[in-house]
Amino acid sequence: MAYEIKVPSLGESIVEATVARWLKQPGEPVAAGEAIVELETDKVNLEVASDYAGVVGTIVKGEGETVAIGDLLGTVEAGAGAATTAPAPAAPAPAAPAPEPAPAPAAPAPEPAPAIGVSEAQAPTPTGNGAVATATPVAQKVAAEYAVDLKNVAGTGPGGRITKEDVLRSVGDVASAAVVAAPAPPPTPPPAPAPRPAPAPAPARSTQPAAPSPQPVASGRPEERQRLSRRRQTIAKRLVEAQHNAAMLTTFNEVDMTAVMELRKRRKDSFKERHGVGLGFMSFFTKAAVGALKAFPTVNAEIQGDEMLLKGYYDIGVAVGAEEGLVVPVVRDADKKSFAQIEKEIGELAKKARDNTLGLGDIQGGTFTITNGGVYGSLMSTPILNAPQVGILGMHKIEERAVVVGGQIVVRPMMYLALSYDHRLIDGSTAVRFLVRLKELLEDPEVLLLEG
Repeated sequence: MAYEIKVPSLGESIVEATVARWLKQPGEPVAAGEAIVELETDKVNLEVASDYAGVVGTIVKGEGETVAIGDLLGTVEAGAGAATTAPAPAAPAPAAPAPEPAPAPAAPAPEPAPAIGVSEAQAPTPTGNGAVATATPVAQKVAAEYAVDLKNVAGTGPGGRITKEDVLRSVGDVASAAVVAAPAPPPTPPPAPAPRPAPAPAPARSTQPAAPSPQPVASGRPEERQRLSRRRQTIAKRLVEAQHNAAMLTTFNEVDMTAVMELRKRRKDSFKERHGVGLGFMSFFTKAAVGALKAFPTVNAEIQGDEMLLKGYYDIGVAVGAEEGLVVPVVRDADKKSFAQIEKEIGELAKKARDNTLGLGDIQGGTFTITNGGVYGSLMSTPILNAPQVGILGMHKIEERAVVVGGQIVVRPMMYLALSYDHRLIDGSTAVRFLVRLKELLEDPEVLLLEG
């Protein structure tokens, strides 16, 4: 009996996904509760598990295909032995003697496999040693574009799967497509038996000019076309929407980090020994942001139609750079957490972001965002709003600069701060005073501890 594997509910506001990769291939056993396919959404990746034990029957949606909630992904044949043993004993026993002398009948055998339900993009490809590999849809497209025979491509993906990179590597390793397409030389031997020197070289030369079909390789200016991940597509869409839908403006200030750095220097060892986590800058800025948001609540608000939604809680988003793009996990109720709790939570969320294990609950919501371009060396930038939020704080690189303090020129560790805000809701004076308040809290940690 075949059980259907369908796209589950993906979470709030997520209605579609992309098939990232199949963790199991047709004919492979699967246990109840075992992950069978990975889906990529605009926020997180998630694995879909089989509710039944058996073997993978068909793959309906191939890698790279867009799917919606409830769509059929594939099937699982119930009973671990049924699907694997039924075809083997029945057909091979009587038919074994016949195919032995005549190898020709054995060739049609692979053809029925795609008819079981594997889409053309997922069709198995012989590897040359009797094994069978599959090529991703993108790999097949690239192979067709460069006239590459997939039989001669070694797959490095899961289960020997042929990926786009395998095809491109094959194109790059071979000087021309003629070397890959070994069948080209066989046609030349027929003219060879007739010892006519003039006609023989002519066809040989005609095949060589036709060979450099991969234009980028032949021209010496390689290009590679890559599909944007769903997350990157969503990031691009939301950033453009933020600029189109909000009256975004940025104001700047600078903060003297002397007091914070001296406090960290004095307390970092005892802090780590006591709490098991380092004392970083993010906890200071999170606390300072909460203090400034309390003083200017419209920066912690949201526009909904012709109304303003003022929020009496402080869920601070912390932007984290991950391999697939920027993500913004959220520290909930930051006003109620200690420095140590904030540091631990940010560390855990950052690790989950790098490991691509963030859940929907980790990234949904948020009332205000902090992004730190300083870790990459940015001296100044204008961050883009994380809609529907109306404010985002940009931190930057700490750099020693000459400043005037008490009428004297001194060298201090300074950081530029940037606040991008939605001018529809926040006036320029509010934005400037917000940054001034943030500066005051950071330059006097005692006030920060009392009011942050």
